[in-house]
Amino acid sequence: MDLILWRHAEAHDHPDLMSGRAGDEQDLRRRLTTKGEKQAARMAAWLDRQLPDGARILCSPAVRCEQTAMALGRKLRFRDELLPERDPQSLLDLAQWPQGRSPVVLVGHQPTLGQVVARLLGLEQGVCSVRKGALWWLRYREREGRSEAVLVTVQSPELL
Repeated sequence: MDLILWRHAEAHDHPDLMSGRAGDEQDLRRRLTTKGEKQAARMAAWLDRQLPDGARILCSPAVRCEQTAMALGRKLRFRDELLPERDPQSLLDLAQWPQGRSPVVLVGHQPTLGQVVARLLGLEQGVCSVRKGALWWLRYREREGRSEAVLVTVQSPELL
């Protein structure tokens, strides 16, 4: 199974983020900046060339995530499990990791995406930094009787 974690591209600032109000209605309506739109387009063009037709695209209902995912030009579904500050296990359950058959793209937020990366790769600090607009592609495999998550690639829109 392939799991692609795609963080939304750069969005306009929310004045209350410093006061811990991530995920409120105003935060969920934040739109991508011009730079964010370009980041999403670059990453989507790269991802579209790599991703098989049967891949599932699941997206946070936050506007910035919707705009990011829409750049891919594929059918997507909105899922509340991808809203800000959600439990990393709920994302893995949503993706059906590791039993799922088709690749899954989850378009969401930090720190949850970074927590999923850290969990799957066994990173002690418990969270990994996922840059805005970047994606982490992980693959489940079994080798010598052990199951493991393997990092396939990390892509950043600035490097495409």
